[in-house]
Amino acid sequence: MTAPFADADEVRARLEQVGYLVDEGLASALLFATALGRPLLLEGEPGVGKTTAAKALAAVLGTELIRLQCYEGLTAAESLYEWNYQRQLLAVRLAESRSAELTDEDLFGPEFLLARPILRAVRHTGPVAPVLLIDEIDRADDEFEALLLEFLGESAVTVPELGTFTAERPPFVVLTSNRSRDLHDALRRRCLYHWIDFPAPAEMARILRRGVPAAAEPLIASATAFMGEVRRLDLDKPPGPAETIDWLAVLAAAGVAELVRDDVVRSLAALAKTPDDRDTIVGALGELGYPETAGEDRARR
Repeated sequence: MTAPFADADEVRARLEQVGYLVDEGLASALLFATALGRPLLLEGEPGVGKTTAAKALAAVLGTELIRLQCYEGLTAAESLYEWNYQRQLLAVRLAESRSAELTDEDLFGPEFLLARPILRAVRHTGPVAPVLLIDEIDRADDEFEALLLEFLGESAVTVPELGTFTAERPPFVVLTSNRSRDLHDALRRRCLYHWIDFPAPAEMARILRRGVPAAAEPLIASATAFMGEVRRLDLDKPPGPAETIDWLAVLAAAGVAELVRDDVVRSLAALAKTPDDRDTIVGALGELGYPETAGEDRARR
């Protein structure tokens, strides 16, 4: 398989062209995963861009993104394949009307097989291998992880009635996890790994400039500094880059040029995701340099 990128710098440059800014660590992880044909497990707090990484990779490669959203109780019939029972039943009734007999081989042939996301990725026939996003793997059960092992290790899916399907071009596989539970060592061994952290202030400012071009530079600077302080608070759901972009977009749409307390309080619906987090942020505003009223805030400045 020909590697799609020459080096990490090319990864960063091409991802930036589709609006996704990455640091050297994530660029290197994507470089190695695509060069070696290995699945990449991305972990990090919600909203740091794990899912977007797979979407951006598909856009850069000009290939199909196949997404499998994980949840508790996810089964092989929803992720690997299942049989088209309605079509099988019609075949049985047609055979009966003709006084013909059907064997198991007749009923469990390729024409009755419904490919779900993983088998779709294996059987993909396009000029470029697809990107398969297995999103929030930590939400699925332990049993689902076991279903993945053959695919992750061999880019193959075995259908007992038909044999093993092996990908001609192994898909680029990205798994994401919010670490709501520990994943098994057997799955981790089959993957390369990268932790996506909250961006450093300078990188966060770049992301905000790209994500909200209408925002004034003083607002971007004050919002970036404010978010750095907010993430040090004891929050149930610390805001990530996605929430920060939404929050800044709300402020920019309201015509805010530079952040003051009243702006923060009015816009918390885009930032705080629980009542406790809202109360925590409001309670800390004084310590963060935003006094009780906008007038006092301007006097301090």
